[in-house]
Amino acid sequence: MALLQEFKEFAMRGNVVDMAIGVVMGTAFGKIVSSLVANVLTPPIGYLTNGVKFENWSYSFPRVSVGDVTLEPVTIDYGKFLQATFDFLIVAICVFAMVKAMNGLMRKKAAAPKPPDPTPSEKLLTEIRDLLKAQT
Repeated sequence: MALLQEFKEFAMRGNVVDMAIGVVMGTAFGKIVSSLVANVLTPPIGYLTNGVKFENWSYSFPRVSVGDVTLEPVTIDYGKFLQATFDFLIVAICVFAMVKAMNGLMRKKAAAPKPPDPTPSEKLLTEIRDLLKAQT
């Protein structure tokens, strides 16, 4: 029973819950970025490259016969590697741009002018107002 209670305390600790929320939000954000890359950015790139599909590029070794044994050809799909590399670079650039934009917004929010501290007479008037409200 103590082990169950200890696990419950561990699972409900703020760090674990925060991490779980981060993983869920990260997964959802990953889907958004993947959709942005696949549906918005990649089509114009395909248009500019005249419809070349890198993932179809490959090199096949020739079929080799050694005595009675014939070795099936092996294919190196380097185009899939190139496509994965391009996708990674595009995603990295998108994430960088989004983080940079969010940091800029956060800086603007943090740099917002803070109202000045009230003067002694304003503090006194506030106290008088609060006392009058309390009497009624």
